[in-house]
Amino acid sequence: MELKVGTVLTLEQENMEKVGKFHCKIVEIKENIIYIDYPKSSLTQKTAFLVDGSPYYVTFISESNISYAFKTKVIGRKMGTIPTVMLSLPTEEEIMKIQRREFVRVQTSTDVAIEYNNEYFQFVTEDISAGGLLLRLKSEVPFHEGEIVPLTIVLPFANGDMRYVRTKAEVIRIFERGTMRLASLQLAETDEVDKQYIVRFCFERQLMVRKKESSPILKSPIS
Repeated sequence: MELKVGTVLTLEQENMEKVGKFHCKIVEIKENIIYIDYPKSSLTQKTAFLVDGSPYYVTFISESNISYAFKTKVIGRKMGTIPTVMLSLPTEEEIMKIQRREFVRVQTSTDVAIEYNNEYFQFVTEDISAGGLLLRLKSEVPFHEGEIVPLTIVLPFANGDMRYVRTKAEVIRIFERGTMRLASLQLAETDEVDKQYIVRFCFERQLMVRKKESSPILKSPIS
């Protein structure tokens, strides 16, 4: 476990139109609880009030200079020599190692609509990151390599929220892989807030895959 007392955490609240970032430091870890000092806004440097039950997306850098991410929620506060906020401690399986946050790529399916010549074309992703995506093509498409097209990416989150990211992308390559026909697109002019939504979506999908892989396989009894 790379989490330890003194580790600096960056918190981002979920379900916000504007992504607010807060910095804090771990004061204590005990009985599945992370105790942090009162976080400060990265923008204003003012102390922030975290509401009990609020979910947060957390990132931190370990002493070995490796970036990690996990999800947590506020479960209370404790008054002492140093007033602290209590966060739920994730399991080791729920802490994801990441290299460059904006380019974390996951293989997952989500809907994408591309606008071309005032028509909309529906696709499903093969994989996605905050830097680009790979689309499955069922038939010939009107756009070509090198063109920049407007598109809408549908991001369904685990808590039931839905985010629609509207941006542009350059068609890098259209090719075949086995029996599949694919189009590789590189995102362009994507708003920073929307990038963070894609990063969070990718993180959630990675976490879902990890939990599925670590779940014990139930075997039917032999009669």
